[in-house]
Amino acid sequence: MLFHHSPEIWRDFPELVPGVLFAQGITSDAHVDAAIDRFNAVAQARLAASGAGELPEIQAWRRAFSKMGLKPTQYRCASESLLRRFRKEGALPRLHPLVDLCNALSLAYAVPVAVFDVSRIAHGLEVRHARGDESYLGFSGETENPQREEVIFADAAGNAHARRWAHRQSAYSAVRSDTAQVLIVAEGLHAAAPEDVARLIAALAQDLRQAWGVTAETGVLGAASPRFEFSPQSCPSS
Repeated sequence: MLFHHSPEIWRDFPELVPGVLFAQGITSDAHVDAAIDRFNAVAQARLAASGAGELPEIQAWRRAFSKMGLKPTQYRCASESLLRRFRKEGALPRLHPLVDLCNALSLAYAVPVAVFDVSRIAHGLEVRHARGDESYLGFSGETENPQREEVIFADAAGNAHARRWAHRQSAYSAVRSDTAQVLIVAEGLHAAAPEDVARLIAALAQDLRQAWGVTAETGVLGAASPRFEFSPQSCPSS
């Protein structure tokens, strides 16, 4: 299977730094509280010094959303939404150990982190502009079609696994209690993204080893090396 961004995305956002991780052997009973507390403490310290919208990572995503013709205070990237909720409520709801860990990493690094159940992805994912006929499943059960030219995470079956790029993930490939194989994508656009995204992916891989005892495949992509290939053991949709 393959994960990549379209040439048009690289043309429009040459500063993009995607970090990618593939792991097998995920379960819903791992213990990640210590790691979550560690990353939450980093986020708390950053938010004590400035608002989420003042962080360079978030400002870069706001510029990208404006470039896509979206109002950045109406459509926020996932990391900004998490940071705003965390600052208001002091914690995030617990959903699944892996999702909780990735949310904590997203808070600490202020970078959107998406987690996909690989068994629900048909022949890999491409971040590209939508045709408008793809299918997106919302968490309330509604099915939508993304707007034409909207940036989506698309598979070969026409499923949109995220809308408005890093704004909203689909329920279709969200992590479930029986999820075993995952593709995780972190994307930065700020000046320090090459270093920050690499650190994020390395930290995630280490915590996966500690909590799940699995060795992940990882990569940090760029315009010169834009493809991440991975080989699930067996996926009904692949």
